[in-house]
Amino acid sequence: MSGGVMGKAGGGNGTPVIAPGATIGVLGGGQLGRMMALAGSNLGYRFVAMDPTPDAPCGQVAGQIVARYDDQAAARELAARADVITYEFENVDAGVAALLEEASYVPQGSRLLYTTQHRLREKRAIEAAGVKVAPYAEIGSEEELRAAVARLGLPAVLKTATGGYDGKGQWVIRGEDEIAPAYAELSKAGTELVLEQFVPFVKELSVIAARSPRGEIKTFPAAENIHVDNILHVSIVPARVEEQVQREAERLAARIAEGLEAVGLLAVEMFLTEDGELFVNELAPRPHNSGHYTMEACTTSQFEQHVRAICNLPLGPVELLTPVVMVNILGEHLEAVRKAVVTGQWFGEAGGETGFPVIPKVHLYGKHGAAPKRKMGHINLICRNVEDGLRWIEQTNIWRNECK
Repeated sequence: MSGGVMGKAGGGNGTPVIAPGATIGVLGGGQLGRMMALAGSNLGYRFVAMDPTPDAPCGQVAGQIVARYDDQAAARELAARADVITYEFENVDAGVAALLEEASYVPQGSRLLYTTQHRLREKRAIEAAGVKVAPYAEIGSEEELRAAVARLGLPAVLKTATGGYDGKGQWVIRGEDEIAPAYAELSKAGTELVLEQFVPFVKELSVIAARSPRGEIKTFPAAENIHVDNILHVSIVPARVEEQVQREAERLAARIAEGLEAVGLLAVEMFLTEDGELFVNELAPRPHNSGHYTMEACTTSQFEQHVRAICNLPLGPVELLTPVVMVNILGEHLEAVRKAVVTGQWFGEAGGETGFPVIPKVHLYGKHGAAPKRKMGHINLICRNVEDGLRWIEQTNIWRNECK
């Protein structure tokens, strides 16, 4: 430890302030931890990550303990080296989470993890905060699934209650002939299942909320998200929706963060229907891919805000400085992006006269092994308006997915 903890009264309400100079331990060494460490280092914090992959993205810019996530001896070492501990993913081993809470200071606690690790608990918590989710049913057998389909109608989405990300662990059931295979496949996970009524949405939105132990809450501007093959492709800010919808999305995110007594960041993903209703889809108690746009486009990035929140510093301002489009770099895009970074040519040999000014800010994560569909980086496109940013993506021909 580096002794950066101020007195218990430092943050108000008896909550400690973790002052710059302290060491922040990160459970997980991926790109979120990396960008958190880069942002927090600017405030004078030191970082150490625990991750099983040698030379993990976060380990390239911070100290690293190379160990499995369920390694309790390594977790004790992390606790000994850090003044405060956070995590960059939800699926934290329960035993390690309990050990870290006992041996160190984990302001996010394990209760929020317990809630967000399980879709049924998460939905009940969202409802308890007074926010809508799509109608759903708990599924324990194929017979229960058939009864729920009869009640909720088709199409419907069957999901595992735990695990699953980027579209994994779910099956969109469009016809009754899919009920049996969907149940057979997803029940292999050995966890409870949940059936959700399909929401006919017109936009997918997300809001990143931040809450400190002292109870201060701030929300970043709502992002409009477009997914391709269940993986986030672009985030568009400002979202192309009415301003009142943006404000309502931000209000709902703040309400959930308050209701769950979250500490740190809470990403709230939502569906917007044609009649203007918002339904919350899922939560993530950490920095989020759809918040990467904040790194250049907001007065405070989501990563700095997360550090401020867990350390109980005053939260930073969240104003949007410029329109922005964030586009993900997957494994299949990486070679072309690297070439463009080296040559400065994003539009081939013919040159880059696009007729509209777009400034690409490239972030590569330092991952080894550029597998297809694997997130290897992202680009924040600073632009006069988001349509310019979307046209820039199309004209590079690196991403062959249409943005509409």
